[in-house]
Amino acid sequence: MHFEALAEGLQFPEGPIAMDDGSIVLVEIQRQTLTRVSSGGDKDIVAHLGGGPNGAAIGPDGHVYVCNNGGLMWHELPGGYISSPGASDDWNGGSIQRVNLVTGSVETLYEECNGKLLRAPNDIVFDQSGGFWFTDLGKHIDDWRYLGALCYAKADGSGIVRAKFPMQSPNGIGLSPDGRTLYAAETLTSRLWAFDIEAPGVLAPPKDLRPGRLVKTLTDYQLIDSLAVQANGSVCLATLFRGGINVVNPSNGSTRYVDVPDEILVTNLCFGGADMRDAYITCSGRGRLLKARWPTAGLRLNHNA
Repeated sequence: MHFEALAEGLQFPEGPIAMDDGSIVLVEIQRQTLTRVSSGGDKDIVAHLGGGPNGAAIGPDGHVYVCNNGGLMWHELPGGYISSPGASDDWNGGSIQRVNLVTGSVETLYEECNGKLLRAPNDIVFDQSGGFWFTDLGKHIDDWRYLGALCYAKADGSGIVRAKFPMQSPNGIGLSPDGRTLYAAETLTSRLWAFDIEAPGVLAPPKDLRPGRLVKTLTDYQLIDSLAVQANGSVCLATLFRGGINVVNPSNGSTRYVDVPDEILVTNLCFGGADMRDAYITCSGRGRLLKARWPTAGLRLNHNA
């Protein structure tokens, strides 16, 4: 598979959104911005968000909804890669933000859930009803770790619930093509979980002591970051340290690995283009946005702009 470098010099890009005009809107966590990358690779800052903007998605109103983890510290790994070992010194919780793509105005919708601070909102997906599921990764501060959760919220800021708690570093999140199954990936356990959805914001109780249905556990220290779902229902997992994409069939757990050459921090991917086979991949540690022609079409999301 051929990977084209669409943009370089980004400051830890994540959360790519393939827009209808062919551009990609993404966050730069280290720069603390929402940024648009044109189809020709030009970069323009849409908004300054502060903290640590992470996952992003288009809502039913055409605005961008951003999971903000509240801020990270940064250091350089061998080979020139940038990574984060934990929270920034000024971290005091995360948030969900809404950004107007036309004006660049930023509004904070949520900073709490069930009376608890949002620790580090990470990734987000909208359902057909116009609400959104998101992961709260939790937070690592010195020798203390806050546990993570799966949450659901209304796009107008009127309601938020914690649907699943606790979880171990939930990161990527996505919906099955029929909208009845929620997928969530745990970074530190390298596990992909599936949950049956009973109603917006309501997950079916697990049938045993596990949090949900275990779809797959990756081996060889492949830590899972974000995910995207294909039109055929398979789940694409972006992985750290063995930088690549694992395509998992949820019906049987079979996996096909796609290597992303010369990368160790492959964090996110999204699908776009007329046939939904243009894959856009963030390689955060080196500040790159790659483009590739994917063999299978991605699932068209419920909202775009």
